[in-house]
Amino acid sequence: MIYDELINRMIADSWYMVTEFRLNLGPSDTLEALVKYIYQISGLKSNEEPDVILSFLNRLNDKKVAEMKRTITQNVPYRLQAPFTKQITNDMWKGSRKKLAKKLNQEKRLIYYFTELAGMKTAIEIQPEWCDYISKNKEILRGWVRYNLIMYLQRRNPNVPGIAEKLDIPKRRRLNLVIQYWKKIIEIKPVSEIYLNQSLTSKNISIDHFVPWSYVAHNEFWNLHPTTKNINSQKGNNLPDWDIYFPALCRKEYFSYNMMWEYEMVHEAFEKCRNVHINSDEVYMKLYKPGLNEDEFRNNLENIMLPVYKSAQNAGFRGWNLKSI
Repeated sequence: MIYDELINRMIADSWYMVTEFRLNLGPSDTLEALVKYIYQISGLKSNEEPDVILSFLNRLNDKKVAEMKRTITQNVPYRLQAPFTKQITNDMWKGSRKKLAKKLNQEKRLIYYFTELAGMKTAIEIQPEWCDYISKNKEILRGWVRYNLIMYLQRRNPNVPGIAEKLDIPKRRRLNLVIQYWKKIIEIKPVSEIYLNQSLTSKNISIDHFVPWSYVAHNEFWNLHPTTKNINSQKGNNLPDWDIYFPALCRKEYFSYNMMWEYEMVHEAFEKCRNVHINSDEVYMKLYKPGLNEDEFRNNLENIMLPVYKSAQNAGFRGWNLKSI
């Protein structure tokens, strides 16, 4: 396998962490900068399939991308062998890459050796005994790598929730119970969404994460509200303007709260949602216990949601309103 192919796979593996979930891979990380640049010039989606990303990279001819790839190869392929070497001095690590590769090739029992030294076409070959070892222990090794990657990312993203959910392509969000809950309300009284005040029906309804799922990585009930499929698609992974839309969200959620306690069919639908989408007794007592007035509800919802919203802002999620589309 050659350097260029390996780095393309590194880009594909990092794609969702950087573009969809806005994770920081480390101070001045070249791979993170490379992914961001390719995302900017490619037109690829943040949740693009891996095969599509790799296909694009194989066709790409860009001088800046080539330069950034070369920067990655200055250390990674060699330092990865460091724990298994005995005779490599500090001066050798800092010297010529060709001389270093030749010196590493003289070491015994390394995972791989350099079979061709030719810039980005430099090739490595994994040794048969290591292939057997990796194959036999792949599940253990995959778990070890995943655990250490999660710990690495958590240190560099200390305020970001759901790191373990943000390593791979985004999973399908199952919100059928929440949709059924709002459909029960629509059967009783008209419901409009908060962004354009459009009327909702059983056919056009969609469930939006006010703070994007790409940041929170959960489907908690307090962050979910109904909108239309079209508006939800336009909003994407952006943050609704707090001053414009949070008051409207509070009114909509308090309306839902009152409907839940007034109508048995709505309450039954809520209880089904509660089993899946409310995972904190404290949140339940603050937002869904009987007897809350509107001021209490609004203050409690703001206290829960605003810190998460601010943290998403700090993570780089862009602000959004209908004037910005």
